[in-house]
Amino acid sequence: MSDVPRHVSVEWLHEHLADPTVRVLDGTVHLSPGDDGPRIEPGRASYEQEHVPGAVFVDQVSALSDPEGEAPFAAVGPDRFAAVVGELGVGDEHRVVVYDSVNGIWATRLWWQFGLEGFDRVSVLDGGLDAWRAAGFETTSGTETYPPTTFTARRRPDRIRSTQDVEAAVDDPDVLLVNALDRGLFAQGHIPGSVNVPFDELVGPDGRMRPIEELRELLASVGALDAGKRPVTYCGGGIAATAVALTLMDLGRDDVAVYDGSMNAWTADPGRPLER
Repeated sequence: MSDVPRHVSVEWLHEHLADPTVRVLDGTVHLSPGDDGPRIEPGRASYEQEHVPGAVFVDQVSALSDPEGEAPFAAVGPDRFAAVVGELGVGDEHRVVVYDSVNGIWATRLWWQFGLEGFDRVSVLDGGLDAWRAAGFETTSGTETYPPTTFTARRRPDRIRSTQDVEAAVDDPDVLLVNALDRGLFAQGHIPGSVNVPFDELVGPDGRMRPIEELRELLASVGALDAGKRPVTYCGGGIAATAVALTLMDLGRDDVAVYDGSMNAWTADPGRPLER
């Protein structure tokens, strides 16, 4: 494992912006209500309007989601991921900082995909663009690029779970399913046996991570730190689940997997059970 922390402060990034080994990625995605369900829009326009100086934009919707996967945000395969981030200028030798300009879970999704492909030199910018602004640091507009390079993907299959895996896990006493949706949505229906750790309870009012001991208490209260159970996190589409996965890793769990299809895939078959 790398000694690179999973979070960095805006102050740290501000001090290291000129470091030629640092790559900053804006992974913003916007969700808004629509007549036929949520509207999903890559955040390229908001990136071009305002971003951390030196940051490049990565389109997680079209570039890093597999259209043939079992759910809308299914992670692309290793070759595709390597090609996309290599073209963006991220190589094996770089230190990567990811952020978004909304609620932080798109940054953790990008962090998780890097880790899924065996790359640990990646950190989430604590508090994202809001924290950067709040610190008084300047932003810029337009589009920026890094020279394309080569990224080597080394898939870690133990970090991702399919619907078939989760169907088996429902009756497995050694697995703990952790739902990252808010408490209201969890109450409306969840995979049987799940516990609830809402992603928005992992951060404070300023969007930064809560103190580690508070997070330890929250995760321990639902049994997610029990060494006898392997946590599998999920949500609606495999995005918020990555925030809980990151927190569990911060608390010492190196055995966390994400159910990538999450509720989108689980509820595609009405025969699968839901607990309310």
